[in-house]
Amino acid sequence: MSTQVPLLVAARGGTPSHTPVWFMRQAGRSLPEYRALRQGTAMLDACMDPEMVCEITMQPVRRHGVDGAILFSDIVVPLKAAGVDLDIVAGTGPVVANPVRTLADVKALPELHAEQVQPVADAIGLLLKELPQEVALIGFAGAPFTLASYLVEGGPSKNHERTKALMHGNPELWHALLAKIADVTTAFLHAQLDAGVQAVQLFDSWAGALSERDYREFVLPHSKRVLETITTVPRIHFGVGTGELLPAMREAGADVVGVDWRIPLDVAVQRLEQANPELPKPVVQGNLDPALFFAGFEAVEREVRRIHAEGKAAAGHIFNLGHGVLPDTDPEIITRTVELIHSL
Repeated sequence: MSTQVPLLVAARGGTPSHTPVWFMRQAGRSLPEYRALRQGTAMLDACMDPEMVCEITMQPVRRHGVDGAILFSDIVVPLKAAGVDLDIVAGTGPVVANPVRTLADVKALPELHAEQVQPVADAIGLLLKELPQEVALIGFAGAPFTLASYLVEGGPSKNHERTKALMHGNPELWHALLAKIADVTTAFLHAQLDAGVQAVQLFDSWAGALSERDYREFVLPHSKRVLETITTVPRIHFGVGTGELLPAMREAGADVVGVDWRIPLDVAVQRLEQANPELPKPVVQGNLDPALFFAGFEAVEREVRRIHAEGKAAAGHIFNLGHGVLPDTDPEIITRTVELIHSL
């Protein structure tokens, strides 16, 4: 199967027929057809509607011709499905009704069972019937640290002060919390794997807020525990502002290291190789700055060609953005970018 799927070939360090490309947050956000479909449906309700998930996941594949379909979902879906009282508030993000601050709070966190995310599995079943054979279906989950930061802060945070205070002030409680979340994340990913996704991405969106020392002590063991349970499909690991953490994130169990726009891909490859010379040559994903879609196609083309050339330093390169598609992006420029990448 993977022989005809460029994204899976690249993820395994092979030579695909062309450089594969997909974009984080391509499912939705900038597409008028997405906005029309989502009208009047809350985000978390949409994520648990199999037909809607299938349609939204398919939209960028039809429109842009991308090589990967990222399952339309949200990193807090498994927490909500397990029974955590939270909601996604427009303009704010995930907001948790009862933040986790004590051992009792940690003990009260529910487990996740596969049947609680059955609608997600049903959506994957629909997608596998509809997706072109050469397009990989990518499942995903939020990494334990990022989910913990939402639970502890009660919502998005600029400085992660409560998170870091708990981490350093009560390490035992911190590790108990992350172990519990790692179980939820693992259950969610395995529900997707059992349903048939062909690759997974673990999003550690906020890991860039940490020093490498803190990441290795407080985060890496838990992400590793999640990723080492996945042995049958490529594992992509991504965080924002994580240039200093890339070798550690690879050690957590990444087959593909996601790189944001702050560090050139060839520099990222060099760091990864120097840190772990005994490992095979790394595979990377990235890393066009999503804001460049607003600079006109000439600027985009220049950057795409540079990134494509830098990606040759790796054993494999999956073209992507350095973070997600921004909501006001013109879909036309995304389509042209995909065509350009495929032509190189």
